[in-house]
Amino acid sequence: MNNHLGHLILRGNAVFLLAASAGGFVSDVRGIFFGLGPVARVVAEAPWSGLGFIEAHGLAFIIGILMWRSQASRSWHLAAAAIHVLLGTANLVFWQFFIVTDMLIVGYVTTVLHAAFVGLQSVAAVADTSRASLIGSSPEPRRSLQ
Repeated sequence: MNNHLGHLILRGNAVFLLAASAGGFVSDVRGIFFGLGPVARVVAEAPWSGLGFIEAHGLAFIIGILMWRSQASRSWHLAAAAIHVLLGTANLVFWQFFIVTDMLIVGYVTTVLHAAFVGLQSVAAVADTSRASLIGSSPEPRRSLQ
């Protein structure tokens, strides 16, 4: 895998995070502050519980911006994979949220895309490591302090 392809994977990942988090954030604000939309059903009795929704979608948006601007490197690919492991696992653990809010399509699409980006970013990370060792750009050996 070349550096350009790794960069495209990070950019695609960023677009997904930016779009999904922006949509989630708008849905959160509508539900928490205006009692509208599917999230309103969840936060109606405890609007302060929306804190986690706002934080999660806001942070995902910020990470999407950082990912868009990042260079293709093994560390960014691994970080991106870890982000999607977290977000995809949260979707699965709290799947009832998608049922209660009648947003199963959103749950299916986002969870499948989280899994896809775990795979793509992992492959890119491994390929980046392989490429570095093939061209001899491994770090210098550590010298002893003797």
